[in-house]
Amino acid sequence: MSLSVDCRPCGKVYVVKCMGRIVTGEEVSFLEAAVNRGMVEFNRFVLHTGEVTRVDSTGMGLLVRFLSHTRGRGGDFRLAAPQPFLATLLQMTKLSNIFRVYDSEEEAIVSFLKEPAAVTPGTKGAGPLVLFVDQSPDLCAFVRTLLQHHGYEVLSTCRVRDAKTLLSAAKVDYIVLGPDSSQLASHSVVEALKPLAPNATTVLLESGFKLADPEHAGHELLQKMQARS
Repeated sequence: MSLSVDCRPCGKVYVVKCMGRIVTGEEVSFLEAAVNRGMVEFNRFVLHTGEVTRVDSTGMGLLVRFLSHTRGRGGDFRLAAPQPFLATLLQMTKLSNIFRVYDSEEEAIVSFLKEPAAVTPGTKGAGPLVLFVDQSPDLCAFVRTLLQHHGYEVLSTCRVRDAKTLLSAAKVDYIVLGPDSSQLASHSVVEALKPLAPNATTVLLESGFKLADPEHAGHELLQKMQARS
């Protein structure tokens, strides 16, 4: 198989970076499985195609199917950084009139951030906006769900670089740094992010947070946020 993918959430967007060929066989099946995992929670996708070397008819059909499926759920499937051959292919097939295509991954992500997001069923609606940063996708999912059910609107990411992109397009009320927010020390991450959101309240979570009982951890986080509000 000559396709690899790197997937990550960035706020309310799921980013899939492809490297190699999107062609009939294992490659198409592998990409489909990766996107389907993201569709469990997300309906806004960015496919980074800057390192894609070939797309055949089946591969293009898969992308069209992703587009149709995400739009049917109120989201979208956007392409970023296409190689010249792919840009030409989209033009020739008139698919450039259907897909929204951006020169860079960051532009594609920001395009979503500038649009209102649908309220997730079961949440209390949009409240104070929180940015949560931690390298663990599972911890991000836990904190995101917890805070949403307590009336907060939440953006989460596993990368400080993505956090900067999110802060450039959204005015957040809280920056919450998980115990493993970066390979850098927490104070260094704060120094990197705080200038982009000078009025945001910063909350730092200690290493024991990720090992604690979920109920206790959730209560601790809410207390810390309320104490600093």
